[in-house]
Amino acid sequence: MSQTMTSAGPLVPEQRPRARVSALVILGYSTAVYLSFLAVLGYAVGFFGGFGVPKGIDDGPHTSLPLAVGIDVLLLLLFAVQHTVMARPWFKRQWTRIVPAPAERATFVLAANLALVLLFWLWRPIEGTVWDLLGPAAGVMWAAYAGGWGLAIWSTFLISHADLFGLRQAWRHARHVRYSPPAFTERGLYRRVRHPLMVGFLVIFWSAPTMTAGHLLFAAAATGYILVGIAFEEHDLSRSLGASYTAYRARVPALIPRPSRRHPSPASPQTAEVGTGRTS
Repeated sequence: MSQTMTSAGPLVPEQRPRARVSALVILGYSTAVYLSFLAVLGYAVGFFGGFGVPKGIDDGPHTSLPLAVGIDVLLLLLFAVQHTVMARPWFKRQWTRIVPAPAERATFVLAANLALVLLFWLWRPIEGTVWDLLGPAAGVMWAAYAGGWGLAIWSTFLISHADLFGLRQAWRHARHVRYSPPAFTERGLYRRVRHPLMVGFLVIFWSAPTMTAGHLLFAAAATGYILVGIAFEEHDLSRSLGASYTAYRARVPALIPRPSRRHPSPASPQTAEVGTGRTS
């Protein structure tokens, strides 16, 4: 096997192929994580809706009320801590000393997948019915539930779906192209609310034709987490974008759209990690 000479001495023949394999491994890893996310997403649709999956939010072993509440709260707290801490810039700086930077986002998605799988598996139902709708009212709730999922998924494509789930980072690395975050722009739903992804999740969590005590616990806790997560995310975005994001916050509401009116777009888009779910 021949060697290539350089001014610094012989170049190990496997050096370049290894770098290429490393990039392909990261791309394969990120793709596998994304496919696992799609499976978890599909299960989540059935879990919160209570259909088509082995165990929904109101299924599972029944335990005493204090134990069920304690288990459920711990599962929610685990997801909240993972999702919040791993998204912070200070954590990413430390984490990428261990995990390759092109795989950082995919690893975040993998950890979120595992936290959700654990929640689906160990969640304990809590007896008691808050409301039980029938007929047209139930139909409206089901339509809202489907619409919430559509809104959440659509909003990811309005920013960069591939970047949000770590595919773009791995693809650019495999092509030896320098990574840069998506540009901060206002378009579509982001002209009306700053966090359409979170609006979609709120609709999903509360659109239950039958709202049990356990489902209410989840919806209330998840709503509280979303509000806290938004505060963390906007703090990070304000630091990275400065006056541009401050003006955007003043112009566009966080979750509830104002009556329709024209919102001027920023004079010059800036680069940042944008979109709810990207940093929280």
